Parts: sequence; C-alpha cells; structure tokens
Amino acid sequence: MKLAHILDGLRCASCGTLNALRLDPIRAQVECRECGQTALILTDTDEGRSL
Repeated sequence: MKLAHILDGLRCASCGTLNALRLDPIRAQVECRECGQTALILTDTDEGRSL
C-alpha cells in the first residue's frame, strides 16, 4: 500500500518543476519534492450534492 502518490503531469506553482508533486492522503497535503512547498487539501464532504 502506498502512503504517497505521485501526481503526474502537474507543475509546482512555487518552483515550476514538472512531475515533482506528491499527494499524501493521510496528512491531507500535497508536497513538492523539489522545493518542499506544501499545500493542504480540502475535501467536499457533501460529495457535490446541492441543497
């Protein structure tokens, strides 16, 4: 079981490196392996359902 997944085809907004982002679903964050920049993930708890 992988704890982190590589995000292919995406570019880091900070350093511009292609294919350096990895998704860590346990910590709910995306991290750049090149520059170390991180971003938190927000999930849709309603799964797209409208009221």
